[in-house]
Amino acid sequence: MNESAFTKIAITNVFKELMTKKAFEKITISDITSACGLNRQTFYYHFRDKYDLLNWIFYNDAIMPFVEKLSFDNWSDKLCTMLTTIYNSSRFYTNALKTSYGEEFRAYIHNVSTKVFTDIIENVSGNYFIADEDKQFIAEFFSYGMTGTVTTWVQKGMRDTPEKVTSHIVNLVNDCQRLAIARYMLPKKQQSS
Repeated sequence: MNESAFTKIAITNVFKELMTKKAFEKITISDITSACGLNRQTFYYHFRDKYDLLNWIFYNDAIMPFVEKLSFDNWSDKLCTMLTTIYNSSRFYTNALKTSYGEEFRAYIHNVSTKVFTDIIENVSGNYFIADEDKQFIAEFFSYGMTGTVTTWVQKGMRDTPEKVTSHIVNLVNDCQRLAIARYMLPKKQQSS
């Protein structure tokens, strides 16, 4: 690992540690740099501000491992991995979601899960046609459900294990997807009529 990457990781680790003790709004750049033994210039070389740092952590810790090589076949395993990451840094994520920037995290989860559910609909529909706007509606419906479930789980103190939350989401999706899609499906031969 090069020195720049090492410094960036040191900054993120210190910031995550500070977030377990202080509210995001109360953490200053000076707090971060003092705890790292760095100067402000070094911080600003890597991040524009603490919002940029928070965004970088959200994306690299939780979202990137979820979206990397994401497929219809592995989405539930990837979801469990993301929830485990959040669970293992529970104080950080609980405090982070309380900030105004928590919406950014929700948006990441929503956008990624909408794509996942669109792929699921594509795979389940088989020989049937579903209008694009119907696919989008169904995918967004399930995505809002998953996003709400994950954020509520965090806000309520993550009392259930990541595996249990994943199981609930996967079971609900599997039970509902065919029913929801069946309402919108037409055999492909009727679609052109």
